[in-house]
Amino acid sequence: MEAAPTKRSYIRLAAVRALLLGTARATVCQLYCRTDRMIRLWIEMFNRGGADALLSKARTGRPRRISLQKLGDLLVPVLKDPALAGQRHWTGVKVHGWLKEQLQAEVSYRTAIRYLHELEFNRRIPRRWPAPPEHKEAEREAAGETFQKSMDQWLADPNVKLWFCDECGVEGDPRPRHRWVQPGSKPTIPYRGKHIRQSVLGAVSPADGQFSALIFDGVNTAVFQCFLDELAVDAPAQEGVRQLLIMDNASWHRSASLRWHHFQPVYLPSYSPDFNPIERLWLRLKCEWFTDWIAKSTEVLIEHLSRALRSFFEDPAKTASCTAIRK
Repeated sequence: MEAAPTKRSYIRLAAVRALLLGTARATVCQLYCRTDRMIRLWIEMFNRGGADALLSKARTGRPRRISLQKLGDLLVPVLKDPALAGQRHWTGVKVHGWLKEQLQAEVSYRTAIRYLHELEFNRRIPRRWPAPPEHKEAEREAAGETFQKSMDQWLADPNVKLWFCDECGVEGDPRPRHRWVQPGSKPTIPYRGKHIRQSVLGAVSPADGQFSALIFDGVNTAVFQCFLDELAVDAPAQEGVRQLLIMDNASWHRSASLRWHHFQPVYLPSYSPDFNPIERLWLRLKCEWFTDWIAKSTEVLIEHLSRALRSFFEDPAKTASCTAIRK
């Protein structure tokens, strides 16, 4: 009784002990506020399995009306392509209504959302992405397949270290985000409209989370060369290791006057920023450090941006997780 995990188990054990000591069953019912049927059930449990049988255990609850596997086969294709269900985009309410219609069964909204989470779908705001011209789509697809094959070979080669380079612009005006508010309220975010802005040049190695970055007013060939010089110090040459610096096709990346030190430049296919994992690092930096934050001057913006970059310098595990490449 003293080791009973729950109050319910303690009462059961105490009632059976009272019966073993000779207390009348009717008296036990009154003492512990239980019916005679319940006391007789406890006696049966004790006779069948001893004291352990009286311990209350967690119950599984009601069985699912539809298995997760069956639901996934039905739901995942239309979540990936809403047009299959006559939709342009999905919301939780739409998914709930569509499931009820397809399953011909009563499914609560909370259950529908739980199914979405169990299928590893989360609510996200789509990011604006540059679309290639129509006459370039086939060329981009073919170039992307070729580049992916090269990536697979580099990732499998222990003597190749990949670096991904890119620029990012950070503004002093705040980035509003979705939030929960009461009906009728009108949340506001102040802004100054001074267009305070700084550029960050960075390179990251997803394999170990090593990250190097510099803050500049703008980017050109001379600035990019300055960054290459600093990167060569931060990531010195390693005997027998090829260090590939992968970047987009910006004009300052292709200047003939650049000195690459021990790095080998590799250029992404056109209109393919999705191949560059440092893009996810920039998104996380802005989300964590520049949401609803406003800079009053360029100096304040640079100081805050420096702290944000240091958070990635000092935590390679977080940087590696953010920029991990899925093979």
